Amino acid sequence: MNTRHQPLYAYLLAALVMVGLSYGLPLLLPGDYIEAVYGSSQVVLDAEQEAQLRQELGGRKGFAAHLWGLVTLDWGHSLALQTPVSRLVLEALPWTLLLLGTAHLLALVLGFIAGVEAAWRRGGRLEKAGVGGATMLQGVPEIGSGVLLLLLFAYHLGWFPAGGATTAYAELSGGPWLLDVLHHLALPLLTLVLAYLPGNFLLTRAGMVMILGSPYLETARAKGLPPLRVRYVHAARNALLPVLTRFGLRLAFMITGALVVETIFAYPGLGTLLFTAIGSRDLPVIQAVVLLAALLMLLINLGLALLHRRLDPRIGHAL
Repeated sequence: MNTRHQPLYAYLLAALVMVGLSYGLPLLLPGDYIEAVYGSSQVVLDAEQEAQLRQELGGRKGFAAHLWGLVTLDWGHSLALQTPVSRLVLEALPWTLLLLGTAHLLALVLGFIAGVEAAWRRGGRLEKAGVGGATMLQGVPEIGSGVLLLLLFAYHLGWFPAGGATTAYAELSGGPWLLDVLHHLALPLLTLVLAYLPGNFLLTRAGMVMILGSPYLETARAKGLPPLRVRYVHAARNALLPVLTRFGLRLAFMITGALVVETIFAYPGLGTLLFTAIGSRDLPVIQAVVLLAALLMLLINLGLALLHRRLDPRIGHAL
C-alpha cells in the first residue's frame, strides 16, 4: 500500500466504523418506541395488541438490511411520524446549517478582528477588558446564556419570539418571510455567537502576541507600509491557521452542538429532531442523524488535514 495515501484509507475505515456504531449504539437505549409512547400514557395494551402494533411498525432491521438501505439511499421511515427519514433530515438540515453556519462565521470574523486589535494594543485597556470579558463568557454554558436570553428578550420584554423558525400559519413570502426568519433566528444565533466568539478571540490574540515581535514585521514597518496593511496582511494572516482549525473542529460537531440551543428555542433543526427521536426511541431517525453527524465530522477533519497540507509544506507528505 502506498504510504502517501494511508491517511485517506484511515478515513475510509473510520467511516465504516461509524456506520457500524451509528447502527449499534442506538439499539442500546433502554426500551423501544412502543414502551416510550404507551408506557407513560393511560392507554393499556394487552399482549395481543402490543404484538400486532409491533408487527405493523416492523421489526428492527438487521445490519445487512441497514447497510443496504444506506447504499440505496433508503433510510427507512420514522416510527413516530410515519414519514421517510430522508425527508425529515432534509427538512431539518437547512435550518441547522443556517443557524450553526451563520453563528460560526460571525464568531470567527468578529473574534478574529477583535483578537487582532486587542493584541495590537497590547497592555491597553481594550486588551485587558477583552481578555477579562472573553474569559468570563467562555465559562458560561450555552444552556445558561440561552435560558437567560429567552427569559429576558422573549418572555419579559417580548422583543423576539420564544421558539420556532417562522411564525406558524403566517402566509409570508419574499422580504417579509426573510425578516420573519431572521426575527426567529436572532436569539439562538446570539446564544451560539456568545459561546463561540470568546475562544476565537483568545486564540487569535495569543497567536498575534507571539508574532508581533517577529523581525519581518519590523522590516515591513521600516518599508513605510501602512499600519493596517502590516497588521492584517503581514501579521494577522500568520495567526489565522489555528483559528481556522478551531473553526473546523467546532463546525465538525455542528449537529450535536446544536442540540441544546435548538431544543431551548424549539428551533426545527437536526438537534431538535435528534432530541425528539431519542425521547420517543425512534430508532431509524436516531441512526440516520447520528451517522450524518459522524460522517460530517470525518469530512471536515479531512478538509482540515488537506488545508494544513496546503498551508504547511512540512506536513505535505502526510496525505
